[in-house]
Amino acid sequence: MDTQALAQRFTEVLADLGLECLGVEFTPSHGQSTLRVYLDLLDKGGTGEDERREVGIEDCESASRELSALLDVEDPVPGHYVLEVSSPGIDRPLFTAAQFAKVSGQEVKLLLKAALEGRRRLRGKLVSVEGEHIVLEAEGKTFEFEHALVESARVVPDWVALGYAPQPKRGGGKTPDKK
Repeated sequence: MDTQALAQRFTEVLADLGLECLGVEFTPSHGQSTLRVYLDLLDKGGTGEDERREVGIEDCESASRELSALLDVEDPVPGHYVLEVSSPGIDRPLFTAAQFAKVSGQEVKLLLKAALEGRRRLRGKLVSVEGEHIVLEAEGKTFEFEHALVESARVVPDWVALGYAPQPKRGGGKTPDKK
């Protein structure tokens, strides 16, 4: 099954709802497989309320109804499966080089299809994306590779910036002993 073609087809169907399909994950299983679809708001290129709005449960419900109808008619997925429709969340998955480019400068973790300098798992700062070429700084090294080498990738949330973790202490000095 071509998940990229499926994602493109889903985006065509979801456009009328003001949504796009970021990507599709298919997890096969002997009992019941899972087809997970990640949504985002369709980028209209303007500014306004949609810029601040996030994908909500109502969006997921509407998209689920539309995609279920499409899947029933076109039947592109073999066997029995469960459809899950989700917002990307704060640890947003990255499916395309263009999505990598949108988060340039942020920390990402990824799994490569084949080892690069002996590593398949990398976590580091996304330095740049030019076309399909990605540059990542991780563990004091610079890794350069084509997007086609990426099996899966996610943004690593900045918990401090999001307000979920305390700010690091400044100064680094010792606290005086209490007597």
